[in-house]
Amino acid sequence: MKPRGIVRRFFSGVGYLAKGFRTWGTSPGLMVLGMIPAVIVGLVYVTGIVLLLLNVENIVGWATAFADDWVEPWRGLFRILGGIALILLAVMVLVNTFTALTLAVGDPFYERIWNATEKRLGGAVEDTRGFWKGVRQGIGTGIRLLLSNALIALLVLASGFIPLVGPAIAFTLGAFFGGWFLALELSGFSFDARGLTLRDRRRMLGASRASTLGFGVATYLLFLVPLGAVFAMPAAVAGATIMARDAIERD
Repeated sequence: MKPRGIVRRFFSGVGYLAKGFRTWGTSPGLMVLGMIPAVIVGLVYVTGIVLLLLNVENIVGWATAFADDWVEPWRGLFRILGGIALILLAVMVLVNTFTALTLAVGDPFYERIWNATEKRLGGAVEDTRGFWKGVRQGIGTGIRLLLSNALIALLVLASGFIPLVGPAIAFTLGAFFGGWFLALELSGFSFDARGLTLRDRRRMLGASRASTLGFGVATYLLFLVPLGAVFAMPAAVAGATIMARDAIERD
């Protein structure tokens, strides 16, 4: 595919998030309900971020004790890079676990947003899995995504130590890989209700990877904005539903 086509598909994926935000105009009450779990989880995460920032110097010093005998400025530079890498790693982990935890806490609210979006797109999809099968599938999917996310997080952490360009590389990797995992998580309602597995989800969304990344990266970046995740979470669920429907219909 030509670079121009990739860029066009990427921004078409950003458009899914924009379509999700339009749901605020059609179903404002439902979207406000979707903010409640995000607020609850967000307060917990803000506390964690503050504690990390207050203790980042001590954590980096402990983790890089082997550099105590290094001469300056190398010791200081190495630990500054380590601090930046740790913060970027924490951001990536927080954004992805925030989504998973918020979806778990607010499942009834987000299922209503998903269902309303499905109806607006041309008919609701009945989830025939049953409660316990749905729980087992959700837990299994969450564990697999978490393990994959952990491996990528280590890559992001390691890249942050590259002199000069490390933080930029780490941020870029975090945004793209983090965006991909966000897309996988947020689209779960549509795929799970149809009895499709995580492998199916990856394959179908991967068939239009640039578009999927456009949606995921835009959501990831918006989640970094203070209070952005609170307002964007309901819209991201609606946008992911539209994206998933398109991916399933293309398959």
